Amino acid sequence: MNTRLPHALRGLAVACVIALSAASLTACGGSSSSSGKGSITLYSGQHEQTTQSLVTAFEQQTGIKVNVRYDDEDTFADEIVAEQKHPRADVFYTENSPALDYLQNKGLLAPLDKSTLAVTPSKYNSPQGDWEGISARVSVLIYNPSLISASQLPTSVMQLADPKYKGKLAFAAGETDFQPIVTSVAHTYGQAAALTWLDGIKANAGSRVYPDNETIADEVNRGAAAFGVVNQYYWYRMQAELGKSAMHSQIAYFAPEDPGYVLDVSGAGVLKSSKNQADAQKFVAFLVSKKGQQIIAQGISYEYPLDDGVTTTAPETPFAQLQPNPITIPELGDGSTAISLLGKAGLL
Repeated sequence: MNTRLPHALRGLAVACVIALSAASLTACGGSSSSSGKGSITLYSGQHEQTTQSLVTAFEQQTGIKVNVRYDDEDTFADEIVAEQKHPRADVFYTENSPALDYLQNKGLLAPLDKSTLAVTPSKYNSPQGDWEGISARVSVLIYNPSLISASQLPTSVMQLADPKYKGKLAFAAGETDFQPIVTSVAHTYGQAAALTWLDGIKANAGSRVYPDNETIADEVNRGAAAFGVVNQYYWYRMQAELGKSAMHSQIAYFAPEDPGYVLDVSGAGVLKSSKNQADAQKFVAFLVSKKGQQIIAQGISYEYPLDDGVTTTAPETPFAQLQPNPITIPELGDGSTAISLLGKAGLL
């Protein structure tokens, strides 16, 4: 997923939304249906497979129609801000927490029901109670053993800038999954050090700066790049799609609590402007219900459910055994620090 655009470009990206929202329910870049009695409109930056399985089950259980639009979460965050006079979304579902924090800071999210918030461990929710953690993923190294051995891999994210990895590294600068890693590095070592680190990564990656994690996974697996950084579920999903015999890559973790070993939380919130508050609240409650969490655990998303009583069926490292950097949700913030640093490094 691509990162939020700089302000000057964002105005162009959402101009058509502002112009059309009052007259039409079709925005540039996607389709939508009106939300009325018994229906809600969902803006989803999550992967379509994950979202659609949850939506289908919710509709069957409640009879409430969910009209879904899919796009990058940061694009949607900016659209929601632009659409304040003519609001369209009822619920916003994201891959990462910064986009939700961004809207929360603008006062655009409604408080979630306390009974819903109580389902997910509080450290994965908004401290203000305006959005809730739904699932989680963790950053890993994906590598091709024919090009680089496990012993040659960096053990710290800071080593990605080491010149010895020049021509070997692949990364996606505009991927929203990369923003929390940049924020984590800046939080640990300071913004000046983070910018120097990004400059080193840019030099090492060269032409292997890809648009998203799916491309990194594919390029490493086919031997076009030696290694890269992705979230773990991209590798498991690729294995499920291609079959084990077509897998030429493996994954490894950074050292425990390294700034590059980041747990990303996917979350959802109800828009304060929603005219369908009750149904919107029901949808978020469903996402963290046993049924919703089991869909995540047993489906092809390969994300970790956040309900302590539900575990994934995939052969992944158990959630309780992960050792990520202890950076908190408030410390990850709204992604603005990461976006600023990536822009200064010429990566956006």
